[in-house]
Amino acid sequence: MTTLAADWKEIHKLEGAELRKAVFGVVQRASQLLQASEADDPTVLEAVPRLVELMGSRPDELASFKELISALARASGLWNYIDRESADATDALIAEAVTADELGGVTFHREQIIALNTLLSGKNLILSAPTSFGKSMLIDALLATRRYERVAIVLPTIALLDEFRRRLLSRFNGAFQLVMHPSEKAGAGPVVFLGTQERLIHRDDLGYLDLTVVDEFYKLDPSRKDERSVTLNAAVYRLLKRSKQFFFLGPNIDNVAVSADARWRFEFLKTRFSTVAVDTIDLQDIPNKRQRLIDEIGEDTNWPALVFVSSPDRANELAAEVAEQMAISDYSSDFAEWLAENIGPNGLLSRSVHFGFGIHHGRTPRAVAARMVRMFNEQKLPVLFCTSTLIEGVNTAAKTVMIFDKKINRADYDFFTFSNIRGRAGRLGQHHVGQVFVFNEVPQHEELEVAPTVFGDDDDLPDEYIVYVEDREVSSRPDNRVRNLMQQLELDEAQLRLLSPVGIANAIRLREFAHAALADGGHLVWQGVPKYSQIKAALEVICRIQKPQTFGAWSVSQLAYYIEQLRRSRTLRKFLLDSDENYRGKPEGHDAIFKFLRACEYGLPQYFTALEVFVRQREPEVDYSLFIGSLSSWFRPEILKELDEEGVPVQIAERFYRNDDTKAMLLKRLETAIANDSDQLTAFETQWLNDVLFGR
Repeated sequence: MTTLAADWKEIHKLEGAELRKAVFGVVQRASQLLQASEADDPTVLEAVPRLVELMGSRPDELASFKELISALARASGLWNYIDRESADATDALIAEAVTADELGGVTFHREQIIALNTLLSGKNLILSAPTSFGKSMLIDALLATRRYERVAIVLPTIALLDEFRRRLLSRFNGAFQLVMHPSEKAGAGPVVFLGTQERLIHRDDLGYLDLTVVDEFYKLDPSRKDERSVTLNAAVYRLLKRSKQFFFLGPNIDNVAVSADARWRFEFLKTRFSTVAVDTIDLQDIPNKRQRLIDEIGEDTNWPALVFVSSPDRANELAAEVAEQMAISDYSSDFAEWLAENIGPNGLLSRSVHFGFGIHHGRTPRAVAARMVRMFNEQKLPVLFCTSTLIEGVNTAAKTVMIFDKKINRADYDFFTFSNIRGRAGRLGQHHVGQVFVFNEVPQHEELEVAPTVFGDDDDLPDEYIVYVEDREVSSRPDNRVRNLMQQLELDEAQLRLLSPVGIANAIRLREFAHAALADGGHLVWQGVPKYSQIKAALEVICRIQKPQTFGAWSVSQLAYYIEQLRRSRTLRKFLLDSDENYRGKPEGHDAIFKFLRACEYGLPQYFTALEVFVRQREPEVDYSLFIGSLSSWFRPEILKELDEEGVPVQIAERFYRNDDTKAMLLKRLETAIANDSDQLTAFETQWLNDVLFGR
């Protein structure tokens, strides 16, 4: 059995000669195990970050071990832990050779170099590695070679898009044009397209690509039950068709299923190589789990801590409960005041933040969520209550993860998801040893095979995906299926693609209800700006397919009311404050209005588009396009939404917006306001904008 059998807690208590003797024994045992174990055995690798952390806390007593620990880091492949000032010449030379000055002096580890060599040889690569592996750094390294002129990077969330955008801007300082928003167009020079699948699938300026990168590639497997899987596969198919090479990244995947006639070949690199160690504290058998959670949250030695729970309502509820019992930050009151004045004083969000507790889930406004993460990483919000949305790539500097619930959307999570959540504990360079508190039974370990639709057999492909396939053989079964759909729905192929986001089965039902409503004289025929009655009539058809709750409302009438209020409100701030004042539901659901706003961006526009397709079959003059475009930007100028995605809240930007502003003009006005200490900005807002616009 490959184990160090070291009691690290006891070692930390030792002093003097006893401490040095114990450390020497660990180094000796680890060196022996390196020869006998697999190269990526985490039980052996963890000795290096644990020893580095121990040395950091006892530098004088362990000074003589610096060279020895660097030698162990070199032998294990954790070259990023080599201390070049104290290492011998050979070890220092290795660290120097794998350090990229153009990336700010980043030192790669052995497995990163293996992956890079595979990619730089021109091969396609699918990489499965733990969260702390440093997968994103590989993308930066590829771009730094300047071998890739046109690159598309598919990311699962808009929050992650902005994180990538900021990092690439700081590292490459304009060497690439970064195209993230639909309104932006690629020029002739080097360009990086950053996008979710929904954005990249519709771009018409991609051209030929040198490299396509897909992060969190396990989402390509429809069995993961991600409703965006079809669109992701279709977008990836479209990108791979025009790309010379691809690189897929993801955590904890054991195998990738590929059909016998798959057109794309790749290398699959699976590694358990991790750069941090993790302690697991099993609390599943304690009698009062809720009280123990509160007790552990109150321990500053656990900070910064992520508390994983099952749902947004649960996160809101627990954050409010803990905030009633303790305060843990002296730096969050300004943020809380801003939330009260710009979102509303009656919800749980501002009250929780006031006492030092952040909340991060799918309903949290993007700019606010980004601010939460930044303040968490700065330890100004020491505890962040979160759902599974935070495991999809957004980097946090968490020392501790407390996995309090075991469900996601009312179903128990599997071992794969548990491992991803657990992998958020620890961060290279900050917390070499993370810790995970587990309050429920750990799911049984299962091998995970990912079966991307894009690599599947043609006969098994869903209709929503097939309509995007551009080179179907005329005699093939998929082509016959598309032809049958076109005949059944009386549509051409381009129109079928408009239906794909809502699902072909849903579209067939929507067509039936739309034509029935037209026959009954429903108010579905309009152009330009619709009346309230016309919006409601359209929603009555749409909500026969999807419940209003899907879009953040309890009824069709409430959903229509929300849309009407959103477009009539002079500012987003007023809309949110009115909603806050009028809310009468459970406290933990107070922020459900943000679910509605997210649905306006994605969900409602796709259903209105599909409805328009079918209404136009009977009434060709129908045109919903102006309404759909306005709805997706919350009836605000598009540049306000773009800045919100980049971390500038709409509530701030809309104060400075002037009619016909370009994004550059508005940014310049914001920068001038910061420089002149404008009275339109509070001190907190000035710091917020400084962080977003200048990274300081």
